[in-house]
Amino acid sequence: MGHWNRIKIAKCQILLTNFLALLLGLSTATMAVVTHFGDHFAVIGRGSWEENPYNAMHYWAFYVGISLAGLLSLGAALSTVATVREAHGLMAAGFLCFALSFCILVQVVFWRFHNPTQVEDAVLDTYDLIYDQAIKSPSSNWWQELAIIHDTFLCCGKKSPFGLLASTGAIMCQGQEARREDCLQSIRNFLWTHYSIAATLTCTSLALTVCAMMLCAFLWFAFHSYCGLDRKGRYTLTPRAHGCHPQEPSFFR
Repeated sequence: MGHWNRIKIAKCQILLTNFLALLLGLSTATMAVVTHFGDHFAVIGRGSWEENPYNAMHYWAFYVGISLAGLLSLGAALSTVATVREAHGLMAAGFLCFALSFCILVQVVFWRFHNPTQVEDAVLDTYDLIYDQAIKSPSSNWWQELAIIHDTFLCCGKKSPFGLLASTGAIMCQGQEARREDCLQSIRNFLWTHYSIAATLTCTSLALTVCAMMLCAFLWFAFHSYCGLDRKGRYTLTPRAHGCHPQEPSFFR
């Protein structure tokens, strides 16, 4: 297969990769917004105290998600324009964006494996605090906060290690609320679903950024080393001379 055919195939591949990167960027931004402004995380955040690391992790997840979405989208846009114009400078910028995205994703994966239960522990500790304070002072605002959490997670109270609700929890959960799942298990199930979606996006983004970096590197070398297309629409295989510029930009000649 000739060099010009390989370049055409690489162009098609990087355009498809960029389209998927844009979709992943949009999905990541949506995930970050839901994590930051969603009802489930917001009601927990209102009851968190200063020593609890939940609020710091909450903001950290939002800013990392938005930054990653921006880098993926920017890298896809730059490499797409570079592919159309056969500009090795723009292609290098796109490669840099994908490389930064890859570094962020590696850090996220490392943190997730190094601290697998940090978020879950922080959320459950926050619920335990709100629950204990509400039981001690039923007339305080803690009771209202606890009721909001129960309505948001569709749960009620927490069970003892023997599978029974404590006496105060039994008084709180009566009627239809008594049929609800205990809140500790309900929170764990919600976080597990959230983790699964985030892990899928992270793994897909890792594979996509690696593929995008390889294609950007190949096309950068091709655009930088060769003069591009001749008048008959064929790539010339002579090295680029000083001051040599490609013919008019083309896609699939």
